[in-house]
Amino acid sequence: MSILDRYIVRAILSSVLLVLAVFLVLGGLFAFISQQGDIGVGHYTLADALWFTLLNVPQQAYQLLPITAMIGSLIGLGALARGSEITVIRATGMSVARLAGAALIAASILIVVEAVVGEFVAPQLQEAASQERAFHQYNSISFGGGTGAWVRDGDLILNVARQSSSRQFGGMQVFELSPTHQLLGIGHATRATAAGHHRWLLDDYTASHFDGDRVTVRPSSRKVLHSNVSASFLGFAVQDPEQMTLGSLWQLIGYLRANSIDAGQYVFAFWSRIARTVAIAFSVLLAVPFVLGSMRSAGAGARTTLGLAISLAFFLLQRLIESGTIVFHLDPVILAWLPTTLLATVTLLLLASAR
Repeated sequence: MSILDRYIVRAILSSVLLVLAVFLVLGGLFAFISQQGDIGVGHYTLADALWFTLLNVPQQAYQLLPITAMIGSLIGLGALARGSEITVIRATGMSVARLAGAALIAASILIVVEAVVGEFVAPQLQEAASQERAFHQYNSISFGGGTGAWVRDGDLILNVARQSSSRQFGGMQVFELSPTHQLLGIGHATRATAAGHHRWLLDDYTASHFDGDRVTVRPSSRKVLHSNVSASFLGFAVQDPEQMTLGSLWQLIGYLRANSIDAGQYVFAFWSRIARTVAIAFSVLLAVPFVLGSMRSAGAGARTTLGLAISLAFFLLQRLIESGTIVFHLDPVILAWLPTTLLATVTLLLLASAR
């Protein structure tokens, strides 16, 4: 890598890091403000809220990097173009392809950072943050790992399946214990919905109660369960696919397919994570034709606005496709790659026409 290549890479990376730092400060501030309503619940303090916010910073960085890569590249290369440095660099014989190659080196570094943060840093810290908050708010409740979420609340042991919304879970098993820890009954509901303070609505609830050598079975019905366990407490144990690592998603997809269960949501999440990471390369490359063309003499504000507009369009398209994949049962692999494919097509066409 030549001196000019290193100079371009340094200009891009420094701008991306600056933009990312600004976004993280704003995101962290909003996250900290959103925690104010939980302060005072159980033993959850202001310091705990600050610690929760700090532990979630890597997850925010992982989600924001594709956006900040585009904005930072436009600002970094735009600053070089506005100072006529790009013109001087081009006068030395550097072609558009080589300029794009230098930008691609910077993009490769960002992709490696994105992969490391997304797989080895952010999920673990975010899970730790959620557990710490839950244990401080509900310190009288114990939690155990395993399949789904296992929670003990007094004489009840609850096991819930995956979370389908912020207040609803795919199913719940209820184990009733006596004060001497003997099993009194087992119940199962196909769906559990948080219904206000300390109340759960259990649909299609079937229960079996043990009385000595006798077993009494109650037919399916709707049951109101009173428990100190909240949906927010259970939510951290039944993870959103967007917060799972690629390895965890791949294992879960294999399990669901082996048991003939629809894995479309998790297949989409798996390929979407890969596609978003790859999109960083085209986000950086997109800055090259812009700074060689109409945005050459534009200010940082105009380039930031352009980067935000393109990034928001990419983000909204991805969310729209995600909803369509789940609702209409469309091919998750093709749709997961669609936003990145569109971005790559536009980038390559603009690069081909750049002079």
